[in-house]
Amino acid sequence: MPRTIIIGYGNIDRSDDGLAYEVINLVRRSLGQKILEEGDTGLEKLGGQIDSIFLPQLVPEIMELLKGYKRIIFVDAHSGKDLEALNCSRLTPQYISSTFTHHMTPESLLAFLQTLYRHKPEAYLVSVSAHEFDFKRTFSKKTESLLIPASEKIIELLNIDIS
Repeated sequence: MPRTIIIGYGNIDRSDDGLAYEVINLVRRSLGQKILEEGDTGLEKLGGQIDSIFLPQLVPEIMELLKGYKRIIFVDAHSGKDLEALNCSRLTPQYISSTFTHHMTPESLLAFLQTLYRHKPEAYLVSVSAHEFDFKRTFSKKTESLLIPASEKIIELLNIDIS
């Protein structure tokens, strides 16, 4: 199995936008790993065959870390109407400009990783449809119903048997 990192990102204080934190912890539980406590990123305890972290947003500072992985699985909320409620797609490096200067897409991060480090890992995005972005720490019912299926999709991508 290729060395893998799962990167969840979002804002846990903005309802459905924080779903990746819960999905990361569901995956960690399934793998028998310690869950992330509030405020933990997971960056302090890397070095396994399967690592996972949670960040408020994707940042270029993690590129050097990523060159040590053969596979990256990103986890995020989406609000795209043309995407399925639970979406899983293979990613290719591609610079995508953003109207927000503080926003980096997984594809852009992969493009910079390829350009700067000549490293092109296998990459996927598992995203769940988000419906509420209010300042609260509960999920909408529709989004909450997809958290376990999203974690199961990640386990499937890892191609391991957890039974």
